[in-house]
Amino acid sequence: MARDRKPIILSVDDDQQVLRSLKRDLRNRYKEDYRIISTISAEEALEAVTDLKKKGEVIALYLSDQRMPEMLGVEFLEKARPIYPNAKRVLLTAYSDTEAAIKAINDVQLDYYLLKPWDPPEEKLFPVLDELLEDWKLGYRPAFRGIRVVGYQYSPKSHNIKDWLAANLMPYQWIDARSKKGEDLIELHDCQVKELPLVILEDGAVLSDPKLDDLAEKLGMSATVSQDLYDVVIIGSGPSGMAAAVYGGSEGLRTLVIEKRAPGGQAGTSSRIENYLGFPSGLSGSELTRRAMAQTLRFGVEVVSPREVTDIEIQGNYKILTLDDDTKVRTKSVILTTGVQYRMLEAEGADQFSGAGVYYGAAITEAKSCENRNVFVIGGGNSAGQGAVYLSKFATHVTILVRRPDLTSSMSSYLIDQIDAIDNITVQGYREVVKVCGEDDHVQRLVLKNLEDDSTFEVDADALFIFIGSRPRTEWLQSGQIMTDKKGFVITGRDLLASPERSKSWPLERNPFLLETCQPGIFAAGDVRSGAMNRVASAVGEGAMAIKFVHEYLAEH
Repeated sequence: MARDRKPIILSVDDDQQVLRSLKRDLRNRYKEDYRIISTISAEEALEAVTDLKKKGEVIALYLSDQRMPEMLGVEFLEKARPIYPNAKRVLLTAYSDTEAAIKAINDVQLDYYLLKPWDPPEEKLFPVLDELLEDWKLGYRPAFRGIRVVGYQYSPKSHNIKDWLAANLMPYQWIDARSKKGEDLIELHDCQVKELPLVILEDGAVLSDPKLDDLAEKLGMSATVSQDLYDVVIIGSGPSGMAAAVYGGSEGLRTLVIEKRAPGGQAGTSSRIENYLGFPSGLSGSELTRRAMAQTLRFGVEVVSPREVTDIEIQGNYKILTLDDDTKVRTKSVILTTGVQYRMLEAEGADQFSGAGVYYGAAITEAKSCENRNVFVIGGGNSAGQGAVYLSKFATHVTILVRRPDLTSSMSSYLIDQIDAIDNITVQGYREVVKVCGEDDHVQRLVLKNLEDDSTFEVDADALFIFIGSRPRTEWLQSGQIMTDKKGFVITGRDLLASPERSKSWPLERNPFLLETCQPGIFAAGDVRSGAMNRVASAVGEGAMAIKFVHEYLAEH
């Protein structure tokens, strides 16, 4: 976005000749550090001031003529003052108006008045303005330049927007609607409570309670496919999907990635990955995602997001994908890398408070809101441990709840050692959440069950983060179209020939490739595949390996 974001000096004078002289002098002196905006209409100036405020611009100084037909300069400064209360105010007057100017010093807290003409400006204009602008800069704190989200902390809709922006590596500023700043922005944009969350983009565009598709389009993301035929379409952009995209693009395949929500998958939400080869100090999931996405785009891979595949149809050697906007995509091969998602907590009340104190993953998104609060984490895997470690930097206390005696059977030892060394993390074994309770639309208490003696007890809780189990994202596949195991994970390679019943599903004389599904030319990689290792490194390896098999398949046809 090539917009000049310098602070503004706004001048108003109904005499065009005087205004041109003033504008010329201001630009000669201040154009390096300030934008100079001028108008002959006080009414137009007031409209501009309001519009600039909505766009997040900053006015440093007003220069207004006193005698104007629409309104006096003092009146203009009085009306403009509440919009930018810290801006310096200077009145341009004729000698006969000095009494009004002196009175305005008290009435509108005028900073200075200047007599016309001001020649030479080096003596009669610039010294005064220099001093006022230096004074203004002492109290000036540059506003956040980027996306601002105004909403209620315990609103599921607000959480969904924040989580989506964070997952897509979009920096944003969260503003609580109950704060003074939030109330001012709601009033400024004439927004109703039912229209929250309010998303204010850097260019001043405002979206109230936006759909993710609309927000993605405003942010320049592409949700439209550009070509008629692809060599390979990758469904999902977790570590395996992006690895496949990088290798596919680098090897000259016409490659398309379709992502339902955000790149990175579950790994992308991790606060710290410390066992990935080549990063001895570890790296965050978002950093890994950023690097991988940069590589993907560098090799000319097309990425469409947010967009969901709803069906796959086989037509000869081609696969026809149907997207959620009814678009059809033709491709010679497909790689399924849709990954897994956390299982829903079946405890009473969990659905009621989802996004309002009950969060699936989202430790990075909601950690700041957990400052000085009592937080619980459910899950014994690495993602739960990483989430707990990150939350401990903000929360007063973090309690990890697991059904097993401890973490040793499900979590990496390096992570267990980290947790043991953090004073405000406690691990409780043989625990299960049976009820989530709250008032005022957010979580306040949990009812826990002791699995050793079946007793229940209640604890105070401000938030509950869930990292339990993993169910594959294969619910969109038609029954029997792609063979899956009992848990819904995609069966590939030799496992398709493991029994006579399974063997019937394979249509070719040759054996299936290692990552190939029961449909020739459709492959599965990463966590969605039955028997996958569930580690970032193995997912990346499988994504790269899938491209090798795509080449072999394409060579056959």
